[in-house]
Amino acid sequence: MDNKFQQDNLIGQSNALLEVLEHVSQIAPLSKPVLIIGERGTGKELIAERLHYLSKRWDQSFIKLNCSSLSENLLESELFGHKSGAFTGAKGKHEGRFERADGGTLFLDELANTSGLIQEKLLRVIEYGEFERVGGSKTVQSDVRLICAANEDLPSLADAGEFRADLLDRLAFDVITLPPLRCRPEDIMTLAEYFAVGMARQLKLQLFSGFSAHAVEQLMTYDWPGNIRELKNVVERSVYRNGGENRPIDHITLDPFASPYRPKTRIKTRERQITSVAPTTVASTPQSAPILEAEVPANTESSVNSFNFPLDFKEQTEKYEMDLIQQALSSSQYNQKKTADMLGLSYHQLRGILKKYNLLDKA
Repeated sequence: MDNKFQQDNLIGQSNALLEVLEHVSQIAPLSKPVLIIGERGTGKELIAERLHYLSKRWDQSFIKLNCSSLSENLLESELFGHKSGAFTGAKGKHEGRFERADGGTLFLDELANTSGLIQEKLLRVIEYGEFERVGGSKTVQSDVRLICAANEDLPSLADAGEFRADLLDRLAFDVITLPPLRCRPEDIMTLAEYFAVGMARQLKLQLFSGFSAHAVEQLMTYDWPGNIRELKNVVERSVYRNGGENRPIDHITLDPFASPYRPKTRIKTRERQITSVAPTTVASTPQSAPILEAEVPANTESSVNSFNFPLDFKEQTEKYEMDLIQQALSSSQYNQKKTADMLGLSYHQLRGILKKYNLLDKA
């Protein structure tokens, strides 16, 4: 692989990072399952790779899969494979990730987004080392070390019945929790300089002149909600915008969308179905019914009076839907599974709506 496209190494000297690396070194030689917990952009996949290459399986396959990128049926097929004719379009036998990772390591990211069916089959593989392909009856043996990652609190999900507690028990032989970048302030400039030098090489610059005091202050005082991934994008963008001039970078553009010309409205391109929330609280508390009945006409009248006719019906209904989704996300503390339950949607229906409204990065 070309060096300029290689994944970034784990870089830093903070105590928080060094403790994680020591933890990884201790658990890596075992073939037990490991859970990696951390916010987005904290390097969960890099830790999984380190676990694999420090283990006895280092010369075998390292297979990875993001569980949130596929529907339940496709994910089942990708993990366990399928027989020819198992479903429409299934032509020929397909080897799943467990078969391809036999003897090596399988890394599953976004584990919290898997369905109950997938979790049940994962539990069987962990306990018995065997599974059946979709549409097949033959048992397939598999010797795979499973490493899973999530950016949610899995014990809380298990307590709420949103994740199988027995699967969590089997996966959590050991748990590695990654510190966010804001908890590693001494690593920020080390990482920033590493990314900057790498970008300068891609741009074929003769040298990188460093950061000014103002730029350093910007980097050190920012909260980095996207962690290392966000830092990398910010630094690389700043290097190329510096224009190759032989002077330190003086300004860091943290928000590339910031502009006085940024559009404030969204152009709608497709029909959308309005999702309404059933008023279940009315039936559960009879005493609250008169209050709700009294409030509904007032709210309805207020909302109708706020409209200026003529108007674009599709634009208004989609604006309502977008506001509803955002309020539900905020109420569930941006837990997508809880949000879907609150709105009476499946997880994948909610993901489709978030994608259409460009809300996936905010959820």
